[in-house]
Amino acid sequence: MKQQRRAGPRGIMPAASIRNAAMTNLLEPLNDAELAELDQFLLDRLGEEDDDHEDDPGVFSISGLDGFLAALVSGPVLVEPSQWMPAVWGDYEPEWESESAFEQIMALIMRHLNTLAATLTEAPEEYEPMFLDGEEDGETFVVVDDWCEGYVRAVALTTAQWQAGGNDVEDLLAPIFAFSSATDWQAYELNEEELDHLSDLIAPNVREIHGFWLQRNEASPAPKKSPWDTAHKR
Repeated sequence: MKQQRRAGPRGIMPAASIRNAAMTNLLEPLNDAELAELDQFLLDRLGEEDDDHEDDPGVFSISGLDGFLAALVSGPVLVEPSQWMPAVWGDYEPEWESESAFEQIMALIMRHLNTLAATLTEAPEEYEPMFLDGEEDGETFVVVDDWCEGYVRAVALTTAQWQAGGNDVEDLLAPIFAFSSATDWQAYELNEEELDHLSDLIAPNVREIHGFWLQRNEASPAPKKSPWDTAHKR
């Protein structure tokens, strides 16, 4: 799927600012305006003039970020922010105008991460992926590709640990990978009915994946912590 890219600078993220973002209420879900702000920020890092297909654009939509964070909170191990934030930016790391600008964006990301973690843990039946809406010839349709790309990107950070889930986890991941570049968008070889069925499996499979690793980690001597807990203690 092609996305329009707008210019944005690159630079080094002030990691120490993560601690200061804790002053905000990181358990409050994002409202529509905040989701739109984060979506715009992710896209604004990319440049229209830089159409080098060899560059890694990172995560460039709120749907992709939602998928990426869903994989982090539903996965087998804790992934440190210092490891997953570069995967969000790809080759287009922002150049922050100020420390407060970084804190604002980081707080939005952490709030959404915590919302996903709380929903999947406390009310998994209410969890739904944040897919995009597309339109063609006056008809609207659901676009799952961005979300799946984000999820697969996060899985790639700890591939070996995910593989420890064996065939059970592999089967649950299959519909997500089918809508991503990891399989060359294999899902689109299916007919429309099969395609709809496969996309309908994504949400329940994410719930099952989260439950699978939650159960396994509860039995381990080192329970998984919140990624924000680790960042806050730095």
